Amino acid sequence: MLPPQCPRCAAPVRPPGLWTNAWECPEHGSVAPFTLMQLLAAESVDHVRAHTSVPLWVAWPLPAGWMVTGLGYAGDDRSGTRATLLACSGPAPLEGGAADLILIAEEPGVGLGARYAGLPGPDPGIGFDREAAHAKVEADGHPTALWALEAPGDCAAFCGEAKARWLWAIVWPATAGVLLYEDLVLTDLRERCPDLPFGSMTPRISGEPPGR
Repeated sequence: MLPPQCPRCAAPVRPPGLWTNAWECPEHGSVAPFTLMQLLAAESVDHVRAHTSVPLWVAWPLPAGWMVTGLGYAGDDRSGTRATLLACSGPAPLEGGAADLILIAEEPGVGLGARYAGLPGPDPGIGFDREAAHAKVEADGHPTALWALEAPGDCAAFCGEAKARWLWAIVWPATAGVLLYEDLVLTDLRERCPDLPFGSMTPRISGEPPGR
C-alpha cells in the first residue's frame, strides 16, 4: 500500500497523535485518509472487500480489452471505510487510444469523487440532480440515475446515488463518456467477485488527477 493521502487534494496526511485521534490534512483538516493499493491483484480486492461497508463497484462484464488499473479506499480502523475507488482502463470506444473509468462509492463529505472530477467539493453540489438524469446504469440489478457534472479538463464526470452512498463515474477522455449511455452494468464486489483481469496502475489515480 502507498502512504495515506488526503482524499480531497492528495496531500500527505498527519496520523493521529497525542492531541487528536483524526488524520489531518494541512489544507482540509480532519479527513478520512485515502490509501491506494500498490499491488493490483485478487488479494488486494479481497482486502478492501473484507474491510468496507461501502460498495466496491466494478463495471462487469468489463468492456472488451479493459482491465482493472486502480484500487483504493478512504478510512481507517477507527472510523471504518468511508469510500472506495476502482479504476479500469482499455481502448476508447469512439476515437481509439486509451480510456480510463474511475468508479467511486463514498459517504457524503469525504470528497474523493469531487477530487477526481476536478470539483471544489467535497460533494457534487446542491441541485445537481434537479434536471432529468443524463444517464442510467444498472447497479447490482437496480436502475440507477446519473447526472453529468461540469468537470474541467478532458473528462466526463457523473454522479448519482446507489445503496445510500454517492456513486461517481469519471471517464477520460470526455468522449469515452459514451460508456455511461450504453447500458453499463455495475457489480458490487462485496456481493460477488468475478475473476478480474489486472493491469498496471493508471496515472489518473497516482497523484494529482489530470483535469485539475
